[in-house]
Amino acid sequence: MDEDELEVVEELEAVLHLSPEVQQAIEQVFPSQDPLDRSDFNAVEYINTLFPTEQSLSNIDDVVSKIRLKIRRLDENIRTVVRGQTNVGQDGRQALEEAQKAIQQLFSKIKDIKDKAEKSEQMVKEITRDIKQLDHAKRHLTTSITTLNHLHMLAGGVDSLEAMTRKRQYGEVANLLQGVVNVLEHFQKYMGIPQIRQLSERVKAAQTELGQQILADFEEAFPSQGTKRAGGPSNVLRDACLVANVLDSRIKQEIIKKFIRQHLSEYLVLFQENQDVAWLDKIDRRYAWIKRQLVDYEEKYGRMFPVDWCMTERIAVEFCHITRNDLAKIMRTRAKEIEVKLLLFAIQRTTNFEGLLAKRFSGSTLSGDVMKKPEPAPPVSTNPFLDDDGMTDESSLDREGDLDKPKKPKVPENPFHGIISKCFEPHLYVYIESQDKNLGELINRFVGDFKAQGPPKSTSEDAGSVLPSCADLFVYYKKCMVQCSQLSTGEPMIALSTIFQKYLREYAWKILSGNLPKTTSSSGGLNISSLLKEKEGSEVAKFTTEELCLICSILSTAEYCLATTQQLEEKLKEKVDITLTDRINLMGEMDTFSTVISNSIQLLVQDLDSACDPALTAMSKMQWQNVEHVGDQSPYVTSIILHVKQNVPIVRDNLASTRKYFTQFCIKFANSFIPKFINHLFKCKPTSMVGAEQLLLDTHSLKTVLLDLPSIGSQVVRKAPASYTKIVVKGMTRAEMILKVVMAPHEPSVVFVDNYIKLLADCNTEILQKILEMKGLKRSEQNAMLELFRQRLPTPPSGADSSSVTLQTPTPEQESSRIRKLEKLIKKRL
Repeated sequence: MDEDELEVVEELEAVLHLSPEVQQAIEQVFPSQDPLDRSDFNAVEYINTLFPTEQSLSNIDDVVSKIRLKIRRLDENIRTVVRGQTNVGQDGRQALEEAQKAIQQLFSKIKDIKDKAEKSEQMVKEITRDIKQLDHAKRHLTTSITTLNHLHMLAGGVDSLEAMTRKRQYGEVANLLQGVVNVLEHFQKYMGIPQIRQLSERVKAAQTELGQQILADFEEAFPSQGTKRAGGPSNVLRDACLVANVLDSRIKQEIIKKFIRQHLSEYLVLFQENQDVAWLDKIDRRYAWIKRQLVDYEEKYGRMFPVDWCMTERIAVEFCHITRNDLAKIMRTRAKEIEVKLLLFAIQRTTNFEGLLAKRFSGSTLSGDVMKKPEPAPPVSTNPFLDDDGMTDESSLDREGDLDKPKKPKVPENPFHGIISKCFEPHLYVYIESQDKNLGELINRFVGDFKAQGPPKSTSEDAGSVLPSCADLFVYYKKCMVQCSQLSTGEPMIALSTIFQKYLREYAWKILSGNLPKTTSSSGGLNISSLLKEKEGSEVAKFTTEELCLICSILSTAEYCLATTQQLEEKLKEKVDITLTDRINLMGEMDTFSTVISNSIQLLVQDLDSACDPALTAMSKMQWQNVEHVGDQSPYVTSIILHVKQNVPIVRDNLASTRKYFTQFCIKFANSFIPKFINHLFKCKPTSMVGAEQLLLDTHSLKTVLLDLPSIGSQVVRKAPASYTKIVVKGMTRAEMILKVVMAPHEPSVVFVDNYIKLLADCNTEILQKILEMKGLKRSEQNAMLELFRQRLPTPPSGADSSSVTLQTPTPEQESSRIRKLEKLIKKRL
């Protein structure tokens, strides 16, 4: 019966197998949470759910009854649905016939409406045909009258224009000429008519005559040679300028050019290249001269030219062009005489003059645009490279007096920036060389000051804080960068950034790394490998409190330099031309400061780690096989805790402003100390069971101290970082498991090996052999135990390391066997 029932079930499953599309459609129409309705229904899992244990089989009759009841209800529902579909076909055909009739009626009604609409449209066209004709006639008549009026105005205007031109009545001509030109534009489509073409030619001839006449009047009033005539015909020339606005733009440009050239002719004579006042030391006289000339122009000729000509600004711009060319020429000739102070003096006066022009003029004659409003200032930052907008900076970097002065306009806000000072750019190498020399002297002064003052004292308020020289260096960098950006945003900025990189590296090695305490008297640098080779019982070299404070101070300084260097790079990229931003790269210098930070942390770790070495050596030399009873923690544990309580609070207090690096210090110490402690555990051989218990107690004490390491000796108890706690728990738990294996009896061998595999996840033959040596077993016993371990060792998965394995989950054979038994039992009951 069992085999027959299985065959029937398989046949039903084959018949009722539906495609995924059909199954998805059924689930959308009839959503259900019943496991029996699922397409991936598994009878075994469903039965396991109903009967999770063998005791639950006691109510199998109730379950069977419920299933049979559900089957009967399903059969009744199926019969009801089948009967309800008997008359569906006949009803559908009847509904289709009624829909077809309704569509035919609707089609006939739409056709009637369309015919009526076409008749209505034809009727409207017949009614409005006469009205359209009248509208066309009215529009043509209006156009004809307007054209005749324009023609009358044009003919009279041309006659008046010719008469006024001969009489030089420029005031009346200005208004009349504009009107004539506007009226003539209406006759562009009638130029084929001879009379209209003749009037157009007369207007052009009048414009040409006016242009020549006005230029002659200006030449007579302001001759190119000789002095200007006092009291020239300013009223006539003022009206002539209004006429020039209407004429060809070349007439206006010619007037402007001649007037500006005549107005600046005196400047060309006074400041010739061979004159003493032409050199850079008297550059102020150039700008004083143009200021007087602009004032004189406003008083005498300010009302003669229209405001939109911007004559004052044009005179100033032409003066700037002439001055730039003259300065460039004379500096090329006398390049050897240029000194840094003289160059900076000239640049400062020139940029001040350019700023004065920006306040007085809009720069419309340069770009044709009005000055844009400055962008809102970025948020306040303590970094000296983020306060160029005149913001208040509470950082100690702004202690310099000149940083509190108003900042000069930025380049985008000053259209006159570089209009003269551009000529100094080829000679900025003098400035760059000077900054190179100054920075070299500054670094040497920092080195001398550090040697003279010595390391910070433990009682000093500045212990562990940023070195003052760091702030001074970056403030000087900022001043150089702002000054150079005002001079040029091109290659000189790239050269300055190269100088910055050079002295950032020198500061990192000479001031920071160069002053890190040495672990030995030799020139070994930053490692203490020699300490590990000292004779047992010798005194370990240890940093003093002042040296620990110095290391922390250097670490904090390096962190500040790292962050500020990143801001320096961003600010340099803002200042330099956008085409040169890729050449600004301070990543190498940031890596240098990161190296200083890493070396400082490593020094702190090595100092504390080496202080614990004598205690660990003492632990490994104790006779653990002779320990008779378990007492308090051993003396070596007390010694380690004492060193930790001495060093860690000093480091924590001095790294209060850089908590993340104190956390790195704790993590690196744990990663260094715990493996070393485990290695010394293996040296404690042979070890009795009581000795292993004592070691386990000591290990637990060290674990507790390590977990409290970040807040040890502190009045404010903080929770240790999760990353640090995980490392300590994992490492010290492994040490505890090793000692538990040592404490376990080695007989029977199979139980001992299995216990070892369970307790140590990374078990291998090397660790097992060390544990057996700690237990004091003979070589033959060790070999037998190792062979048994190889036999009992679970087979590692493919690709896994054969030297260590992890405990695998048991195979589900027993579970599947129990399910098969349950299936047979249910079938028999059914």
